[in-house]
Amino acid sequence: MSRISRSRWLVLGVLSATMLMTVLDGSIVTVAMPAIQRDLGFAPAELSWTVNAYLIAYGGLLLLAGRLGDLIGRRAMFLAGNAVFAAASLLAGAATGPGTLIGARFLQGVGSAMASAVVLGILVTTFTDAGERAKAIGVFSFTGAAGASLGQVLGGVLTDALGWNYIFLVNVPIGVVTIALAVRALPAERGLGLSAGADAVGALLVTAGLMLGIYAVVQIERYGLRSLWFGAVALVLLAAFLVRQATARTPLMPLRILRSRAVAGANLVQVLTLGAMFAFQIMVALFMQQVLRYGALDTGLAMLPAALAIAGVSLFVSPRLSTRFGARAVLLGGLVLLIGAMAWLTRVPVDARYVTDLLPVMVLIMGGGLVLPALTALGMSGARSDDAGLVSGFFNTTQQVGMAVGVALLSTLAASRTEGLLAGGASEAVALTGGYRLAFTVSLVLLVSALVAAYVVLRRPRVGVEQAAELQPERV
Repeated sequence: MSRISRSRWLVLGVLSATMLMTVLDGSIVTVAMPAIQRDLGFAPAELSWTVNAYLIAYGGLLLLAGRLGDLIGRRAMFLAGNAVFAAASLLAGAATGPGTLIGARFLQGVGSAMASAVVLGILVTTFTDAGERAKAIGVFSFTGAAGASLGQVLGGVLTDALGWNYIFLVNVPIGVVTIALAVRALPAERGLGLSAGADAVGALLVTAGLMLGIYAVVQIERYGLRSLWFGAVALVLLAAFLVRQATARTPLMPLRILRSRAVAGANLVQVLTLGAMFAFQIMVALFMQQVLRYGALDTGLAMLPAALAIAGVSLFVSPRLSTRFGARAVLLGGLVLLIGAMAWLTRVPVDARYVTDLLPVMVLIMGGGLVLPALTALGMSGARSDDAGLVSGFFNTTQQVGMAVGVALLSTLAASRTEGLLAGGASEAVALTGGYRLAFTVSLVLLVSALVAAYVVLRRPRVGVEQAAELQPERV
């Protein structure tokens, strides 16, 4: 392996480490929430803000951070984001009250948005060879998928062995090492300059709209239909942002990025798919704990085969299939496997046995190892050197929106169904299972919709002069 190749793979390692931290931080805290509530005296209504504060800041700032990365330099944005995240993690680990922890979680979300918004932009501009890019995207997608599964296992181990503080403190040394390696590995670059897209009004509109929209989603279980008012205001702000971008002299988000069918289609499919799959991860974990009475660590270990299946497929199978058949074909095949997994779950019994009722799902979920890299490749296919950060931020934004909407929608439907069955005299286990079955059925509908959208909207990318021109910066 040449020196140039080694340096590129070091870049991939740095980017993947940051992605792993970001995803771990989103899932690891859920296992520690009972201990956090007990030690810091959280009121039940406040506890969810240990998750919500992070999600609002992270999802609301991704698009802005991605564009700022193009303007001031993606390397600078990446380093600053990791520094903010590490400092906020230290503050969270040292928190002695609810207010401090919630504030620290918000800052963690800010740091995560700054760093992760530009990682895909750095990746696609570093790996320009089609074969190497496919492998790099496979590794990168694996770290995201594995991090979500490992978060629950690691959270249970750290909380039981050392205390909940360490689920945050572990980020500090990882962040310091990542920054040190990034300084060495990431190439120095000059951004376009703020004059190329310093649209302050647009930045205010999109950030406020996204934050308010995510707030509406995460609060829907608590406030019900009243949260729709926040959602309506968010839609008005985002619509005003799009109008602003169409008329601004230096738009924050040039609307040309949405002209690519691959980019627009991949982001649409991503919203539908992750709306189903992120909720799947939470619902299956809750089913095992609340109905089958698994412990936190046992639940994490029970879901480990899914992480291993996704790992094997995304690392070794997906790159080869994408190179031979194209990202669209791989995406369609992966969605079929995920549909099979979700269809299996819609019949899960109250007294489910792991080997016969859950393990087949963990195997079929390997489809995620095909879907995630293919979506990333398609979603970034229209990125140019001068807007790769923006396209990366947009892709990550739709990812977060899909997950947030899926969790809110399916958890609300499951809770409503469970309450109805309990009111009808069903036992707790039967009622909970009925709620989760409804959630899995809706997830199945979302995945079928994603398959239809992928087949209809996405088309095979053209190769040759036209595709090469698409990747070049626009001449001024």
